[in-house]
Amino acid sequence: MTARRLMVLGTGSDVGKSLLVAGLARAYARRGLTVAPFKAQNMSNNAAVTADGGEIGRAQALQARAAGVPLSVDMNPVLLKPETDIDCQVVLRGRVLGRQSASAYQALKPTLRSEVVASLNRLSASHDLVLIEGAGSGAERYLRPQDISNMGLAEAADLPVVLLGDESRGGVTAAVTGHHRLWTEAERARVAGVIVTKFRGDPAVFAPAAAEIRAETGWPVLGLLRWSEAARALPEEDSLGLGRRDGRAGRLVIAVPELPRIANFDDLDPLAAEPEVDLRWLKPGQPVPGDADAVILLGSKTTRPALEALRAEGWDIDIRAHLRRGGHVLGLCAGYQMLGRVVRDPEGIEGPPGETPGLGLLDIETVMTGDKRLVAVDARDTLSGTRVTGYEIHAGRVSGPGTDRPWLRLDGQPEGAVSADGRVRGSHVHGLFGADGFRAAWLAAMGATAAEAGPDRVEAALDRLADEIEADLDLDALLALAR
Repeated sequence: MTARRLMVLGTGSDVGKSLLVAGLARAYARRGLTVAPFKAQNMSNNAAVTADGGEIGRAQALQARAAGVPLSVDMNPVLLKPETDIDCQVVLRGRVLGRQSASAYQALKPTLRSEVVASLNRLSASHDLVLIEGAGSGAERYLRPQDISNMGLAEAADLPVVLLGDESRGGVTAAVTGHHRLWTEAERARVAGVIVTKFRGDPAVFAPAAAEIRAETGWPVLGLLRWSEAARALPEEDSLGLGRRDGRAGRLVIAVPELPRIANFDDLDPLAAEPEVDLRWLKPGQPVPGDADAVILLGSKTTRPALEALRAEGWDIDIRAHLRRGGHVLGLCAGYQMLGRVVRDPEGIEGPPGETPGLGLLDIETVMTGDKRLVAVDARDTLSGTRVTGYEIHAGRVSGPGTDRPWLRLDGQPEGAVSADGRVRGSHVHGLFGADGFRAAWLAAMGATAAEAGPDRVEAALDRLADEIEADLDLDALLALAR
């Protein structure tokens, strides 16, 4: 083991752990260190494909990008992909282990601890610094006996800890001191200090709170991270952030229904950034707007329940009316499968066995199978001739006459489908809109003009995030805490 290691725990979810790790990874990489991100257990339906055909959480993929290192299944050895409120698919080191109920998974977790520590040790052997992100709150007592991602991991791997508290939601002093009271003396001793995130205002005003935290806990406040504008250009990991992903008030209206277990919604971030695009996320109860130029159906971890929810909201009727008005419909991954005649799941891969009628907008059908396709792709759009790159991550197999009119060509092989009039199209490939040429051609087909291609917006945002962190924290002192 050669790497220094530092763990970032939080007082709750969405306090900035993922962003801080990404920013630190870029900042320390710019100083010449080889940095690896690590999150023992992530719960998200947003996943990325690694070079060896595994899958990890998108947050760790972004952090690896920030560090400039290849994706590895060791960066996120346990990925939980929710299928219902009490069941999830468990992915271990990039491969599906099976479906588990919440209670069954709690019993399984201790058996995964050795895998988690082994992954951390492999990263530590090949990098200078490993930045370890916790999950949710770091002091949930009821989860502590089976914990593999917070203090349980810190204890198993002997890690120093920095605790993050979010000032923007209020109660940061109570959250930090509450964690101190819930942790044991040995756990408290692992905490080297506190970082306050999403701070707005005059730091001098916070000084009494910092003094109170120090007096109550003995932990110093290592810095106040200001509210980050750079973060708006970075992909969200949690669907709670969808409301922050709306596009600008452009003239081209694109409606996106928020379906249950929605996955890989960052596919649309490049569209949301286009000046002429008005990207609208539709909450349950909101109809497809009559002025929509396009409707996009995104992926879902559970395709058949998503179809049922789509019908329950009346969005199927709205989509047909939208097409009668001359609109466009695009489906990605599970959204593509929903556009067909039927989705069959005879083996119960995504839930109870059965079949659900699709929207019937493409002449295809889907059968769910136990083998998941995980692969990076380099393809060409058959309609515009532009090149696209991305990845596939899905379980269903699509067939039918509609595939004779493919949307894409992958190494000469057909993929996806397009309706006879060209206004309905679908594909399993994620990441299409990240290709400037394709995005421009797709927007042009609907009468809009894409912004001129400039610097990669995610790369630029990661650099700005690192700059902000450099300005607000003493990175030399923080690195000295790692061991």
